[in-house]
Amino acid sequence: MIQGTDFQEKQILFIDPKEGAGKFGIKLQNSNLLLTRNEKAENKISLHKLLTIFVLGDMTLSTKIIEGVQKHGASMYLLKRNFAQYAHFGADADANYLARIRQYALTNQEELQIAKHIIKNKIKNQARLLEIGQTEEVKNIIMNIDNAKTPKELLGIEGSFARKFFSEYFNEISWRRRAPRTREDIPNLLLDIGYTILFNFIDSLSRLYGLDLYKGIYHTQFFARKSLVTDLEEPFRCIIDKALLKGYRLGIVNEEDFTFNNKKQEFMLPWKNANKYYRLFSDEIMGRKMEIFEFIQAFYRHIMLPKKNKLKNFNINKEYHKK
Repeated sequence: MIQGTDFQEKQILFIDPKEGAGKFGIKLQNSNLLLTRNEKAENKISLHKLLTIFVLGDMTLSTKIIEGVQKHGASMYLLKRNFAQYAHFGADADANYLARIRQYALTNQEELQIAKHIIKNKIKNQARLLEIGQTEEVKNIIMNIDNAKTPKELLGIEGSFARKFFSEYFNEISWRRRAPRTREDIPNLLLDIGYTILFNFIDSLSRLYGLDLYKGIYHTQFFARKSLVTDLEEPFRCIIDKALLKGYRLGIVNEEDFTFNNKKQEFMLPWKNANKYYRLFSDEIMGRKMEIFEFIQAFYRHIMLPKKNKLKNFNINKEYHKK
């Protein structure tokens, strides 16, 4: 399995065939991916340096490219233009059946304790963004989490604070409400995009350990939903929240980039305007990649040997350096 020193040098590659004029192509050249436009080389990336490749929209891939990606331990995700994942191949650790045995052997109480850790971490980060991290209000919320007896009770605490967080943190951008997957306004559309990029990144990391991604700890099982990935994403959603507000403050978000579909009553982001928004979120995620990796690694180790290995916490205010 991948170690932290190896992962630190890894990169994420986003491929959007429609980004630019002319015919896009991708070839395997020795141990490199060669990206071309109108048969001319645009970029060359070593497969040794890649952790994950995201392909957005339609593109023709050869079996040699698929073989090369798998051989070098990378992962490739094929995404629709709305970032919904429809196929994946590459690195994983499916043979690690011991990890799945340990997942399914967890008692309800053990799962509840892990869920409490995850939600406390999430709420503490939201409180940090609101700059109320040390208030009595937050301390009482953390105490209520510690005293929660069921996941349903925990869900109520999380949801109540989330409403406060969104309304206060995004107050300066005329926030109305959080409405996932409705695209009823531009902030909700952008949050959906950012959370989806984050979800897929965490998905790719979780696969490195052979965990059953459909067996949730906090989020209940639902057909074809990767509940565990949703669990592990929770402490890191603040990365996307912070990036979105930054995008507004720096003038990156421009309402003219978006269109409104009157028939569906939803906002849309045309592909020609999308790249800067992918970059807005992916840059922040990559800046935190080691912290995300270490969190998931610690989760895996805790599942395997809970008495020996503690779960980690992620701190959104901790300084980091982009690469």
